[in-house]
Amino acid sequence: MEEYVIDIEAENKEIRKRYRALLRACKPTLQKGDKQQIRKAFDLALESHKDMRRKSGEPYIYHPIAVAQIAAEEIGLGTTSIVCALLHDVVEDTSVTLQDIEEQFGKKVVRIIDGLTKISGIFDPNSSMQAENFRKMLLTLADDVRVILIKLADRLHNMRTMEFMARHKQLKIASETSYLYAPLAHRLGLYAIKSELEDLSMKYTDPDTYKFIAKKLNEKKAEREKFIADFISPIQEILAEEGINASVFGRPKSIHSIWNKMRKKSIPFEEVYDLFAIRIIIDTDDEKEKTECWKVYSIVTDLYRPNPDRLRDWVSSPKANGYESLHTTVMGPRGQWVEVQIRTRRMNEIAEKGFAAHWKYKESNSDNGLDQWIQKVRDILNNPEPNALDFVDDFKMNLFSDEIFIFTPKGTLVQLPNGATALDFAFEIHTDIGATCIGAKVNHKLVPLSHELLNGDQVEIITSSKQTPKEDWLNFVVTAKAKSKIKSSLKEEKRRVAEDGKEILERKLKSLKITYNTENINKIANFFKFPSSQELFYNVAKGAIDIKNLRNFVANERSEDANQNQFQSHINGLVEKINKKDDTILIGDDYQKVDYTLAPCCNPIPGDDIFGFLTVNDGIKIHRTSCPNASKLMANYGYRILKAKWASLHNNVAFLTGLKIVGIDDVGLVNKITTVISQDFKVNIRSLSISSNEGIFEGDIMVFVNDTHQLDSLIKHLKQIPGITGVTRYESEN
Repeated sequence: MEEYVIDIEAENKEIRKRYRALLRACKPTLQKGDKQQIRKAFDLALESHKDMRRKSGEPYIYHPIAVAQIAAEEIGLGTTSIVCALLHDVVEDTSVTLQDIEEQFGKKVVRIIDGLTKISGIFDPNSSMQAENFRKMLLTLADDVRVILIKLADRLHNMRTMEFMARHKQLKIASETSYLYAPLAHRLGLYAIKSELEDLSMKYTDPDTYKFIAKKLNEKKAEREKFIADFISPIQEILAEEGINASVFGRPKSIHSIWNKMRKKSIPFEEVYDLFAIRIIIDTDDEKEKTECWKVYSIVTDLYRPNPDRLRDWVSSPKANGYESLHTTVMGPRGQWVEVQIRTRRMNEIAEKGFAAHWKYKESNSDNGLDQWIQKVRDILNNPEPNALDFVDDFKMNLFSDEIFIFTPKGTLVQLPNGATALDFAFEIHTDIGATCIGAKVNHKLVPLSHELLNGDQVEIITSSKQTPKEDWLNFVVTAKAKSKIKSSLKEEKRRVAEDGKEILERKLKSLKITYNTENINKIANFFKFPSSQELFYNVAKGAIDIKNLRNFVANERSEDANQNQFQSHINGLVEKINKKDDTILIGDDYQKVDYTLAPCCNPIPGDDIFGFLTVNDGIKIHRTSCPNASKLMANYGYRILKAKWASLHNNVAFLTGLKIVGIDDVGLVNKITTVISQDFKVNIRSLSISSNEGIFEGDIMVFVNDTHQLDSLIKHLKQIPGITGVTRYESEN
């Protein structure tokens, strides 16, 4: 950083150059007076950020210009959004207030910038600052979707320029991105941005896998390009003969989607065949779109045999985010499956730029799935979950799921997320129908509320005035709307019962000579392991708490006081250390110094990239950065994340990890596996579960190893056993 020489003149030249590039990107949408507005916003941002620099040493103004450029070029937003993108950090980082902005740019701009500004202030440590900020941002979605779109542009630029940040910050930002921002981009139809965000997140959370796949893709690049050229040339010939104006090209799949495929199917890279998709983009008039797409489909399937199960028609029924395309998978000339996507220019622009492109073509397509989705979002937001974390979780759950199409008895089409049940459908129709639903008829056959719906089902709901929402309903609904309505109904009921419990507890405490006050109530709730006083009152009313146990509490209280103070000061000491941000936990060294446990959800072992997470009750838990739960923890509780690394360990310390083994069943196979593990490697086996089905062998083995080197070597030797087709490490014991 010290070596960075500042050449003001050169920087000013560069700023002007980037500003001009931004104006060029905005040109298609500029109207009278727009240029002046953008200039005004740029001047204010330049002035406000003039003494600030990014971690790389560059002037800070490069960032707002880049965000505005992404908003204009890659999302296709107009002048108001460009102004907001240039000013998005001004209120948060400088002395300029929202009022100043309102005076200069008006109410619309100030509303969007307020939505982009983080909440500042002190929060309850059990709440999460990040989740509150997510919530604030999402709540503005109902008002103005541009908030989210600018936020995505901001996040994309931060992800592209993250190499100069500290590692723990990289992890936190990358986790937030994969947890919330990538699903948001997906839902708003910004597929190009979604793929880039996922890839960049993976680059930081799981760098080894990322580099491995990138390297593999690069090695096969020439071979792949030749295959694509051979595959598309006969298609291009026939398209030209038929007079169809279309461009045909191969598009590589993202690293993240390849990794997902490897994980889901437990297969090595070599067995992932669809590393690319063929895309055919037709230049045609709006009224001929559907006909032309099917015409091209017919040409492709005449040349190559299609897989009948893999036809996806989003031209006749677009996805809820407006995505339209025809997908088929065909058998290529070398016996390899190839995905072909057929769409028009308009459809392609909507797929790439999502929401913003939508409004451009809105006239031609009044039945807009995105409008419906925004309406759904408004419904969720009208009844927001008081707990920000649950709210973000519910919201997220509805972002990534694919839709299924369900019909009402009268033939109206309803879109629901994949995995939705009859009860979800009932709530989708109307809240009262959901609340009083007792069953359903699916395709005229009676089914329970929990029945999972399939694409194309026709559903009739049966209700009863005596029915009320039940707790267990939450276990099988998947839509955020159903969840929030059930929760609010249960809360109301619970609150009524808790009021009675409060009175009972008051009387009991009086007889035990304990003062009824907030402090004691919280202590009793903690003692019985209830998360809140309301839960305590509710359980008292239900008779779940015995008076005898309350006496135990009184006895315990006296001895607990001393321990509690000790624990509290320990936690406070740790939080202080975290805040200093210079403290790294050394794992495997000096057990007395810091109290930690290894998380069973990912079983980290020496050599894994790890971080510490400060839990409320169990001290510090050590997770792998590629742990399935990591992105949620880092996204929501960034302030509780501790840096951690492995100390130089003695080889006699063993760590638990799991292996999944697949192969062809053979006499003595189990014996060969255990021989390699126990005798050749001297590794202890903790548990072994094996199933064999019609000659296919599957085994889950939990073993104790010293580090990742030993594990990699063990996997390599197991793969060499005849009959074994795959050995992978798995995340969890469950």
